[in-house]
Amino acid sequence: MRELVLAVIADQPDIEVIGEVQDENDLAEAVEEAQPDILILALDDADKRVAQCGFLLGRYPRMKILALAPEQNRGMFYWATVDVRTKPLESSEAGILNALRERPSLVGTAHT
Repeated sequence: MRELVLAVIADQPDIEVIGEVQDENDLAEAVEEAQPDILILALDDADKRVAQCGFLLGRYPRMKILALAPEQNRGMFYWATVDVRTKPLESSEAGILNALRERPSLVGTAHT
């Protein structure tokens, strides 16, 4: 699978391989160092998300992850989105203090 992916990428002028990791334990450090736009991973099972996927996307929300399961001839594409919410603020001392103490919730207007 590695050779197939590298062959496909080699013909693309706008895509460049900037690093490879053999050991999954080195993945977070390699991503930190390389700051890739896209991370390509090999999976054993396409139905199971890579353990570090949530951590990596939380830390690098602009990165995308392409996870391929060659044995199953399947793949998954992961990305993160930021959901910013707003709520009117009462213009008073109490309103400011309430906003500072309020726990974030799903109440409010979503902005993406």
